[in-house]
Amino acid sequence: MAENNLANNVKRELKTRHLSMIALGGCIGTGLFVASGSAISQAGPLGAITAYIAIGIMVYFLMTSLGEMATYMPLTGSFATYATKFVDPAFGFAMGWNYWFNWAITLAVDAATVGVVMNYWLPGTHQWIWSTLALILIFGINILSVKSFGETEFWMSIIKVVTVIIFLAVGLLTIFGILGTHIDVVSNLTAGHTGGFVGGFPAILAVFVVAGYSFQGTELVGITAGESATPEESVPKAIKQVFWRILLFYILSIFVIAALISYKNPDLLRANEAHVAISPFALVFKRAGLAAAASIMNAVILTSVISSANSGMYASTRMLYVMSREGYAPKVFGEVNRRGIPVAALLGTTAVGLFTFVTSIVGPEAYTYLVSASGLTGFLAWVGIAVSHYRFRRAFVRQGHSTDELMYKAKWFPFGPLLALVLSILVIIGQNLHSFAVLDWEQIVITYMSVPLFLILFFYYKIKHRTHLIPLDKVDLSKTSKSESYTKK
Repeated sequence: MAENNLANNVKRELKTRHLSMIALGGCIGTGLFVASGSAISQAGPLGAITAYIAIGIMVYFLMTSLGEMATYMPLTGSFATYATKFVDPAFGFAMGWNYWFNWAITLAVDAATVGVVMNYWLPGTHQWIWSTLALILIFGINILSVKSFGETEFWMSIIKVVTVIIFLAVGLLTIFGILGTHIDVVSNLTAGHTGGFVGGFPAILAVFVVAGYSFQGTELVGITAGESATPEESVPKAIKQVFWRILLFYILSIFVIAALISYKNPDLLRANEAHVAISPFALVFKRAGLAAAASIMNAVILTSVISSANSGMYASTRMLYVMSREGYAPKVFGEVNRRGIPVAALLGTTAVGLFTFVTSIVGPEAYTYLVSASGLTGFLAWVGIAVSHYRFRRAFVRQGHSTDELMYKAKWFPFGPLLALVLSILVIIGQNLHSFAVLDWEQIVITYMSVPLFLILFFYYKIKHRTHLIPLDKVDLSKTSKSESYTKK
């Protein structure tokens, strides 16, 4: 590995605790604190738990697939490079731009959300002021050093984890009648005469989508591997720790919410960042007699949104950086300063985030389309990880290597990546099936826009550069990439 070149460019300053909390904090956020209520409302208590377990298992296999590749070949912005080396350069090109676009838009969405959340405490102020301040804060954290990003994520993730633990403790005490008033837990969990399942399989499929969005962010471990001090140890440890914690947090949290709040409660569907008082977490705290529940949850949700924006800035910056060094983006984005920060990539990402944020103020319709265009890109990244790992392992064996050589080995190959691939595609298709049933073309375009954009990127590069699927015996298994061997002029 070109360790010295990496040392002169991006810095390996992220510790195991950083990677663990980045992966854990990346998917504990508004998906759990807010959207979990709508999952229970749509599919019932047991339907929601079933959907989250299924998607959780899929995410586990995705993380082990990514872990195997990231420990063998720890690279910054790994997805694009793995897709390029193991599948097809056109696939890597589309994957890289797709993922960068996803997080650049997410950065803007989160910045706009900060203004909405602050409106709870200061309703008389302009929301754009708080959103702009959030962007400046996130930019400042990311331009200092990769360590400042890691430390910020570590402590913000700690806040979210502590909140979930307190919530679970309060919820269980309420279930057993120690706190709050008596609640018919059995009736709530069984959802009356439905047996806990509401709406059948279509409802569970709809919750697959909610759960999928909730778990997005776990793949950040692959982005951070190239800046980890000890990727061979940190990545496997982060994956092993994080999966069980995530699954326990989500399943137990949904169980507590479902036990204490009827799935018919209209507040479960109305909860969002603008109505923090009816977040399912806030509702449970109120049932336990905690009057300050809404303010507490607003502070936690604010932390979650800033954390998501911080991760978005980091992930998109590093992806643009590695694409530049792979020849997929202008060379200027591949330059770094003495602290190992790709400043041009950071400025470029911030500019796109700022532009998107401004459209939310002056052109709401354009903003809706920009957000929609990035809507499925996280799931497309998951498809790319599954395909890349399937090809990597097959090429590894085809070229005479033994899996005993791998420092971290993904479980149940090839079942794992194939299951992740099938479920990811199922989630993509199931985003808005109703729009096809009624032929609502506007909703179809808004919902599925990411897919044709990905295909346009793929075929543009494939036709222009005449690329092809790389034969397994020709797959490049060397532990370097153009992004590592590139030296600063």
